[in-house]
Amino acid sequence: MADPARVVEGRLAGRAALVTGGGTGIGAAAARRLAREGASVVVMGRRAEPLERLAAELPEGRCRPVAGDVTSEADVARAVEAAVELGSGELHAVVNNAGIGGPGSVEGVSLERWRRVLEVDLTGPLLVMRAALPALRASRGAIVNVSSVAGLRAVPESAAYCTAKAGLIMLTKQAALDLGPEVRVNAVCPGWVRTPMADGEMDELGPEREAAYAAVTRTMPLRRPADPDELAGAIAYLVSDDASFVTGAVLTADGGSTVVDAAAIPFMEGGD
Repeated sequence: MADPARVVEGRLAGRAALVTGGGTGIGAAAARRLAREGASVVVMGRRAEPLERLAAELPEGRCRPVAGDVTSEADVARAVEAAVELGSGELHAVVNNAGIGGPGSVEGVSLERWRRVLEVDLTGPLLVMRAALPALRASRGAIVNVSSVAGLRAVPESAAYCTAKAGLIMLTKQAALDLGPEVRVNAVCPGWVRTPMADGEMDELGPEREAAYAAVTRTMPLRRPADPDELAGAIAYLVSDDASFVTGAVLTADGGSTVVDAAAIPFMEGGD
């Protein structure tokens, strides 16, 4: 949950937003943050239950759940329509957070997995942006695409995920060019964040989840994974007027992991 002291009360008052992948993790945290700063939020996701739980915990009328898949143009259109309706005819912000992963090298990833990851993580944001564009142009709104540090560097056994997230970074830059000056488009690149998906990856590394988190973050300057609320703060900034001259930017929110050459750490630590 966001620290109330860090929420900018009223910064997004009167705004309407759509958050995809909004049931858990970064998406749910972003929806909470936007709502607490005054926005009305539609949360979209494939599972209805977590969306409904989130809507129930927020102020009445401030959040509406829409179950659907971002790879379905019909589902996306329903979600955008709901957000415009919630915003009394306007839509001011879109957060493209829906995403999936899956193991596999270039040689080994199945074509089924490859296609599904690119469809959800890259084509999905394109469909959402296109559907929301008329409303966003009218409101001079903003889009935030949630990419990953995996879009900035290669990760073992993650060919589809890294490729999709790298593509999302370039899609962000292209959209900033194509949709300006009316619509701003930016990306955030999280590192390790305590989400259900990351928890699952930690559980696969060993029996002690906290020990696994400590191991994967030991070379980072901040030495810890992020809380989803910390990413939500970055997203809220990018959709707000505080970022009115920011577009085409890629905000790396990774605890400093990308400034470190982790491969050099054992050599440096092992010297005489």
